[in-house]
Amino acid sequence: MYLKSLEVQGFKSFANRILFQFHNGITAVVGPNGSGKSNVSDAIRWVLGEQSAKSLRGGSMQDVIFAGTQTRKPMSYAYVSITFDNADHLLPVEYDEVTVARRLYRSGESEYLINGTEVRMRDVQELFFDTGIGKEGYSLIGQGQVEKILNGRPDERRELFDEAAGIVKYKHRKASTLKKLESEQANLVRVNDILSELERQVGPLKKQSEKARVYLEKRDSLKALDANVFLLSSEKSETALEETDQKLSVAKDELEEAGRKLEETKERYEKLEAELKEDAGRMTALSEEMNAARLSRQQVLGQTELLLEQIRALESGQKEQGERRDRLSSEIEERKEKLGESVSRLQALDESVLKLEAQKAEQESSRKALQEKMEALSQKIEEEKSEIIRLLGERTDIQTDRQRAETLMEQLSVQEAQLNARELVLKSDEKEETTSRKELEEQRTGAEQEAGDLKLRSRKLNLDLNDAQEAFASGNEKLAQAREDYQRQSARFETLRSMTERYEGYGGSIRRVMEQKDHFPGILGVVADLIQTTKKYELAVETALGGSIQNIVTDNEQTAKSMIAFLKENKFGRATFLPLTAMKAQDFSQKSALNEPGVVGLASGLVTCRDMFRQLAGHLLGRTLVVDQIDHAVAIARKYHYSIRIVTLDGELLSPGGSMTGGAFRSSSNLLGRRREIDDLSRALSKKKQALDSLEKEVEQAHDRRNHLREEIAAVTGKIQQSSYDLGTLKMKMQDVDLRIQKTQDAFAQINAQREEIVRQRESLKAQHDVSGDSLKQSDASQKALNDDIDSRTKELDAQKRSAAEADTLLSRLQVQLAGSGQERTFITQNQERLREEIHAREMERDGIEETLRNQAASKADKEEKIGSLKEQAQKEQEREAQLKEELQQLTARRDEKEKKQKTFFTEREQLAEHSTYLDREVFRLEQQIEKMKADREKDIAYLWEEYELTPVACRELKRDDLGSLTEMKKRIGELRHDIRQLGSVNVGAIEEYRELSQRFEFLSAQHEDLVKSAADLEKIIKDLDEGMRDRFKEQFSMIQTEFDRTFRDLFGGGKGTLELEEGVDILDAGIRVIAQPPGKKLQNMMQLSGGEKSLAAIALLFAIQNLKPSPFCLLDEIESALDENNVERYAQYLRKLTKHTQFIIITHRRGSMTAADRLYGITMQEKGISALVSVDLVADKLDA
Repeated sequence: MYLKSLEVQGFKSFANRILFQFHNGITAVVGPNGSGKSNVSDAIRWVLGEQSAKSLRGGSMQDVIFAGTQTRKPMSYAYVSITFDNADHLLPVEYDEVTVARRLYRSGESEYLINGTEVRMRDVQELFFDTGIGKEGYSLIGQGQVEKILNGRPDERRELFDEAAGIVKYKHRKASTLKKLESEQANLVRVNDILSELERQVGPLKKQSEKARVYLEKRDSLKALDANVFLLSSEKSETALEETDQKLSVAKDELEEAGRKLEETKERYEKLEAELKEDAGRMTALSEEMNAARLSRQQVLGQTELLLEQIRALESGQKEQGERRDRLSSEIEERKEKLGESVSRLQALDESVLKLEAQKAEQESSRKALQEKMEALSQKIEEEKSEIIRLLGERTDIQTDRQRAETLMEQLSVQEAQLNARELVLKSDEKEETTSRKELEEQRTGAEQEAGDLKLRSRKLNLDLNDAQEAFASGNEKLAQAREDYQRQSARFETLRSMTERYEGYGGSIRRVMEQKDHFPGILGVVADLIQTTKKYELAVETALGGSIQNIVTDNEQTAKSMIAFLKENKFGRATFLPLTAMKAQDFSQKSALNEPGVVGLASGLVTCRDMFRQLAGHLLGRTLVVDQIDHAVAIARKYHYSIRIVTLDGELLSPGGSMTGGAFRSSSNLLGRRREIDDLSRALSKKKQALDSLEKEVEQAHDRRNHLREEIAAVTGKIQQSSYDLGTLKMKMQDVDLRIQKTQDAFAQINAQREEIVRQRESLKAQHDVSGDSLKQSDASQKALNDDIDSRTKELDAQKRSAAEADTLLSRLQVQLAGSGQERTFITQNQERLREEIHAREMERDGIEETLRNQAASKADKEEKIGSLKEQAQKEQEREAQLKEELQQLTARRDEKEKKQKTFFTEREQLAEHSTYLDREVFRLEQQIEKMKADREKDIAYLWEEYELTPVACRELKRDDLGSLTEMKKRIGELRHDIRQLGSVNVGAIEEYRELSQRFEFLSAQHEDLVKSAADLEKIIKDLDEGMRDRFKEQFSMIQTEFDRTFRDLFGGGKGTLELEEGVDILDAGIRVIAQPPGKKLQNMMQLSGGEKSLAAIALLFAIQNLKPSPFCLLDEIESALDENNVERYAQYLRKLTKHTQFIIITHRRGSMTAADRLYGITMQEKGISALVSVDLVADKLDA
């Protein structure tokens, strides 16, 4: 066997399809660094099942798919295939040429192919067991494998030696057997647990079953007695019911007659009662009218008496008013006389007053003229004094102003100098602040731009984060659902597969036979495994097959006989065998039945199977008709005289002869559909696993993206906050600068205004200072003239004051006299006014009295007239009262007579009502008695139905005459019920449960024995495998040791190579140490050698294994890169020796290795990022360059 070709497309840098053709000898793959030549090694390793992306120099498995370049799009899949010439059939397949391929899509879907047929990765690995070929074998050796031999732990080198010793397949077989043993032991534990539980349940359940049987016997006896008691009681109750019904009829007739009489009496009583009510109403009306007449008469008499009393009061008032009128007339005349006297006195007093007032007026006029002169002089003097004071104050003010002006002019000079200095400082400050503001403005513009960019970035990141969070949450939810669905279906798949492998649901004898299938090729399988149908027809076909579904199919009668002998010899029970040589399809005779309504077809036509089993299917199902439902099945069976075997889609069975089988299925084993369900689940699980892997990657990507976005948002948020803070700081600084600039400009304006004000004030002060000197001179002259004028006017004023004092004395005397006359006149005038008011008041009162007297006379006459009218009205009311009293007495007599009659009717009505009540009670009692009889009967019927599901008709079937009297039967019923109560709670289902539990216990006991034997067999297999592997490894390891020492000497030109097993460890698990002694050196561990020595020692070990067990081909990937030129030549020479048995493909860049090659493949990148094959000459040119 040798490697013929390698085809790659879309794998790593091999974008285009490239075909490598290989021949015997050495083929070298060469090319510059980075050209992709090591991708050839990765492609072969990958197609043979490598699962580690790291071993393929990638981060994930999708990294092996061509990722694209600037000019080429990425590929959607990677494909690699290798073809072997298998003419010597070293590979355990029947093909002379074997092609192994692997394809991977970006979606994560992957497939393995052997000669175009899709297989599992495990199938690929098993194909190359013990050939040295494989991802863990010694046919694919790269720098990583050399490094592993050099620097790896002793136990890590173990895989290489296991492959070389040829025990890998045995180790896999042992692992598989251990897995089966673990499964069997787990099953054994479960069965032991179940058996222990069943043993605990069987004893109590057996007692419950026996108790239930006793209970059922007594209950049957009680049922017969209850039925006969019911029949006897029913006969007696029917007779009593008839008698009571007759009594009820008579009582109802009497009740009806009594009711009629009572109604007549009620009508007469009610008529009389109505008349009495009418009379009572009339009497009440008459009484009210009589009372009204009496009250009206009394009111009239009261009004008359009131009028008489009012007349008497008027007469008394008239007398008093006349006396008062006379007194008032006398008082009026007396006051008029007094008034005339006071008028005369007042006239004389007025004449005296006029004379005094004339004298006073003359004197006042003279005094006034004198006063005016005095006031004029005084005023003039005061004016002149005020003027002097004013002139003095004015002079002081002028002097003060002159001094203040001089001081202010000096201050203005100082202020002007200060303003000039302040202006210079402000100009310097303004220049600095303007420069600072420009710098801050530039910084703010930059900060605002940066803040805007950061906010846009933050909004975009937040939107991306929302999308990522939604994607992550949605992906997690989908992933959880997918995992749950996958686990549920996976559990179902494993359960069904385990059941199928153990033939669970089949009899123990059938399982025993099927265990021998590998030893007896003539055992073809059970019927359920050889016949298939759609889910729709599974129930019908399984019903049609019946017990034959577990029959064992053999190739001929001889195999069947051997198996029967096997069962008999081991006492494993019985089984039915169906030799194919004896099976013939059965014809369906009633062809016309196929056209009947509801017919689906013959059962044999609804199944599929291999051609070799077609006669078997016809034999088992050829005469069974399948219909849709039981009504059609019954109709067809009846029409064809119950000569056809019929099954329905729901599983009912109509057998020839008329028997029918149906009902609910207690078990859902469905042996026929088990394999179909396994295949369906396998396909579904494969798709779900791919979908689950894809979802997991999506969720992981969404999670990473979400976390990355959160970190980025946090960073951007921090920058935004810092930017906002910086921007706020800049704005505050700018505001401070603007404020300082504004203050500087305001200060400039103030300085200019102050300077102008200083100039204006200085000019004003100078003018004031000049004017104030002239004003002082004028003030002194005016003051002297005023003082002279005041002295002259003061002397004249003193003379006039003396004349005024004399005039004031005379005027005071005249005023006293006038005051006395004025007081007297006031008294006289007031007295006259009082007299006039008194006269007027008495005249008014007198006129009022006269008017009152006239009104009282008219009122008296009116009242006397009313009294006459009221007397006539009182007479009429008295006569009407007497008439109403007589009518009321007549009505009272008639009422008394009617009341006597009413009492008679009432007594008669009460007697009739009492009799009706008695009859009504009697009717009710009889009806209740009848209802009770009927209820008792219904109760008995309900009791029989609830207890025994017996109807009255069914009770007659249980009638017996040997049970004695009714009393004896009731006594026996009491005894039986007492016995049943003594039994306590009874589990009737225990009988069936005990039967089923016993069967299950027997079945599991047999299964337990099978599991114990199976576990023992597996342990024996493991023991045999361990012994075989130990012997084989010990033998092969010794040979490898010898060959390693020989190869080491050849490559090193002497020295010694040694292999040692780890001590104190099982030989199958022991690690391996490699010890080397180059020529001229001591024996030492590999780690103590130089780099080149270590590499050559590792190559010696690999070549030793190739010498001992040559692999069909071997790929070496730059394993000689650490060797110097002399050692490369030795390596190449030795490689040539190995080509007698092994085909070599070497990837190298060492000229010594290239010269040993029979042919060269050149790898280069004519287009960047894409590897391509080129001619040998071109490769040589590049190497020379």
